[in-house]
Amino acid sequence: MSHLPSRICAVLGPTNTGKTHYALERMLAHKTGVIGLPLRLLAREIYDKLVALRGPSVVALITGEERILPARAQYWVCTVEAMPQGMNADFVAIDEVQLCADPERGHVFTDRLLHMRGTHETLFLGAETMRSVIAQLVPKAEFIRRDRFSKLTYTGPKKTSRMPARSAIVGFSVENVYAIAELLRRQKGGAAVVMGALSPRTRNAQVDMYQNGDVEYLVATDAIGMGLNLDVKHVAFSSLSKFDGRKMRRLMPNELSQIAGRAGRHTNDGTFGVTGEAPPLEPEVVEAIETHRFMPIKKLQWRNSRLEFGTVGALLASLGQSANDPFLARARDADDHRSLQALSQIADVTARATDPASVRLLWETCQIPDFRQVSGNEHNAIVQRIFEFLHEDGEISHSWLQDRVSRIDKPQGDIDTLSKRLAFIRTWTYVAQRKGWVSDESYWRGETRAVEDRLSDALHNALTQRFVDRRTSMLMRRLKQKESLVADVNDKGEVTIEGQFAGKLTGFRFQMDPSATGEEAKTLRSAALQALQPQFKLLADRFYNAPDTEFDFTEQGGLMWGEFAVGKLVAGADAMSPMVEPFVDMEAGEDVAEKVRRRLSHFINRKIEAAFEPLIAMKNDEAIVGLARGVAFRLIESLGVIPRSVIADDVKSLDQDARSLLRKHGVRFGQFTIFQHLMLKPAPTRLRLVLWSLSEGLGEFPEAPPAGLVTIPAVVGAPNGYYPRAGYRLAGERAIRIDMLERLADMLRAVDTRGGFEATGDMLSITGMTLEQFADLMGGLGYAGERGEREKVKAVAEAAPVVEGNAEAKAEDAPVADTAEATPAEEAAPTEAAEAEMEVFYTFRWVPKKRPSDQGRNQRPAGKGGAKGKGKKPQGGKPKVHSSKPAPKKDKPIDPDNPFAALMALKGKS
Repeated sequence: MSHLPSRICAVLGPTNTGKTHYALERMLAHKTGVIGLPLRLLAREIYDKLVALRGPSVVALITGEERILPARAQYWVCTVEAMPQGMNADFVAIDEVQLCADPERGHVFTDRLLHMRGTHETLFLGAETMRSVIAQLVPKAEFIRRDRFSKLTYTGPKKTSRMPARSAIVGFSVENVYAIAELLRRQKGGAAVVMGALSPRTRNAQVDMYQNGDVEYLVATDAIGMGLNLDVKHVAFSSLSKFDGRKMRRLMPNELSQIAGRAGRHTNDGTFGVTGEAPPLEPEVVEAIETHRFMPIKKLQWRNSRLEFGTVGALLASLGQSANDPFLARARDADDHRSLQALSQIADVTARATDPASVRLLWETCQIPDFRQVSGNEHNAIVQRIFEFLHEDGEISHSWLQDRVSRIDKPQGDIDTLSKRLAFIRTWTYVAQRKGWVSDESYWRGETRAVEDRLSDALHNALTQRFVDRRTSMLMRRLKQKESLVADVNDKGEVTIEGQFAGKLTGFRFQMDPSATGEEAKTLRSAALQALQPQFKLLADRFYNAPDTEFDFTEQGGLMWGEFAVGKLVAGADAMSPMVEPFVDMEAGEDVAEKVRRRLSHFINRKIEAAFEPLIAMKNDEAIVGLARGVAFRLIESLGVIPRSVIADDVKSLDQDARSLLRKHGVRFGQFTIFQHLMLKPAPTRLRLVLWSLSEGLGEFPEAPPAGLVTIPAVVGAPNGYYPRAGYRLAGERAIRIDMLERLADMLRAVDTRGGFEATGDMLSITGMTLEQFADLMGGLGYAGERGEREKVKAVAEAAPVVEGNAEAKAEDAPVADTAEATPAEEAAPTEAAEAEMEVFYTFRWVPKKRPSDQGRNQRPAGKGGAKGKGKKPQGGKPKVHSSKPAPKKDKPIDPDNPFAALMALKGKS
């Protein structure tokens, strides 16, 4: 008997068109069938429907964490990921096929679209946007378009307090959902909560509360957009953006339509709009949703399903293959792929995975979902331990698994605690469902399910207790009483309660109206803070999603959000790892404070990474080793700037290769300072001073000098170490920028520092000083200046002699000054005036003096010089007597305090 060819059909259309109902009818018309659904919650709902129609003995349920497999099963209800392969069922259906384009799960849906077929009939259910790409990839497919049963209309923005009954308010984070539910409890008596992360048991209990009329409102994530059928008349978006696993992004019109379509089930019309912080929808988006017309999907996410298990490397290579089809795009690495990559770097794992069977086992364990989403390393450690058990013993240790399940089996705690435990138990529920992984499969499947049920019931009770005021809800439904106490905050931060001014909200701190006193003040504050609870949470959501451009830090380590102080920096483990102390009222709750702290930490960490990028790059360069690593460490410890005297011995011992490695990272070996040039820019300097002040425990932080100044006046009471961190060196009554000081040092190499020299015009020009100020500066650098007067003569230009220096005198370490100009100290022809005009000049000589100690040279202000001839004290050693005699001979010690002594020694030889 010949068989008819298998029928492939795509049933496409918007929500509320009866696509899923049609698929169930078609499946029951066959002897066997499999349907793949996008959510575990939806799979359970369809399973319950089929059981009611055909009985539990012929209906199977297979999800990652639940397996109900009767011996005579004919119909399998599965999540798409759990659809059994190679069953040869008469009928196959895949729901929500537009998820083929989803960045996270799309490759699984694409694989089922391309390869899963029923022997008699195959249905693809989804949005009209998939028509063209299905036609290209599955040429034999026929198409059926389904029109919506009811009309969908946009009603614009609406306050939560004015939300009509039987409304669903949609948020895109747990915090946002809880904040809205709390607001509805205070205003409307309560709300049910539906999220994809809830267990089916918790979700069903919450939905029953809503469907039975115990509450008139539902707060949900976008999980309600995937086929969950609820009695909803209006859908309101509290936000139009969501975190997609990698970044915040705005929802596409087709995604908004999928959720808005939950309003108006079957023939009842529905409405949709926005509320809270969500802006109104653009007219073109509204039109697209109301008419169900969207841009077609052009590419599907794809991952190679023909995997090579010969070696771990071969498996990774096969996972990394690209699609040879213009309609398929290689999906980004999924969680299982990333786990495999991480474990492939562990020697013990690779030592075990040496044959195809063990490589396949490793891949199966890597596919354990990361339900907890706490830490990738923590999840990988669990995967590794399970692989080791399975590879070594063939099953997971009973006692090891019992210990982990027992830790979770605690149905006490708040909502967050119970939610985390439910996420934890899902891991072990998944493990227990894997065939052959545990010794007593029946026991462990029952045990993990029982723990999940206990935690689910506890979570439902906690959600109900927190978000439903049953008494208020009942009274409002029966008597239509006025709304509960509600706080409103305008754009100026002014807080009103029932129209009465109560105070101001500055950031996350409430400042009560100062005119209120006594019992009135206590009542007002208590009422205001109670009513502000949801506002704090909504504000925290807006704060967390704000761009970095809205934040800044102050010179004193304060953290600002616009005009509001929202926290401050405190010292951390090291200067480059500060911690954040948020400014949040205690009544706002620890979750709000933690969210503020996390967002501020992200901001300051990115600031440090951007400003100190050269320093971090040098820190992470593994090519820098030995003594060069030590010098780099000292420079990093000093935040990119350190006086040469502090590490003089280490620098002297560096060979040219080591110096070259450091120079590649912008390190300059100046005569006075070792520094990274980019770290002298205003932004790194401002941040460096704040971080240094924190690490030093200063009570008041010194401010950064104004940008662009070559010299600045000495700062009265400046703390030790201030000048190097500010990018300056104190010399006399002023401090000079260290890069300009190195340019001055270049010029001084060309003069006789022992015999005496006069300041040139270039020297005065680069410092921007008068001759008197320059004399004081030179005194601070260790030079005695002898003041004199002489007749002023006409200037004669004279080129300064060029003297070759050592490797550290090259232009890359300190730029050479421009061509010399005429100076006041040069000879000039006498004037014809009867009385000669006199001019002041200085003759400078290097005069080292003793220093009592080497410690803290970089933190003591330099000595003052100038007209009185006071010089800088040398560091250690005997004082040298300077005269016009030739430079010391080779076997004579060179003065360590004179940065130009080595040069002068060479000059003396010539």
